[in-house]
Amino acid sequence: WAWLGVLLGMVSGAAMGLFFHAEQWLGGYSSWQRRMLRLGHISFFGIAFLNFAYANTVFIASAGMYASWISPLLIAGAILMPSVCALAAFHKPLRHLFPLPVIALAGATGLLLYGGF
Repeated sequence: WAWLGVLLGMVSGAAMGLFFHAEQWLGGYSSWQRRMLRLGHISFFGIAFLNFAYANTVFIASAGMYASWISPLLIAGAILMPSVCALAAFHKPLRHLFPLPVIALAGATGLLLYGGF
């Protein structure tokens, strides 16, 4: 999932890069739509790095019964964050869905820390 996130970050960045020269693309650089799509694009990379960190952490061995929840929560966050960004870019009220990926990612991080201590 981490490498898939990196690939999707590259592909989405390349796709948006086809239009970056058009100043008014999606309403201009500071428009809501353009900002949300940029946030979704960068979240592919950021959450991929969380998955890499998880895979390499020494705490996972002691995460016990919570270990089986951490990776699925990170994957859910990796899917939800760019999806919610893209949805919110074109339908602003959907920004209220942002707690979903945040809860998934914070939950994974909390379980990893709890299991590590």
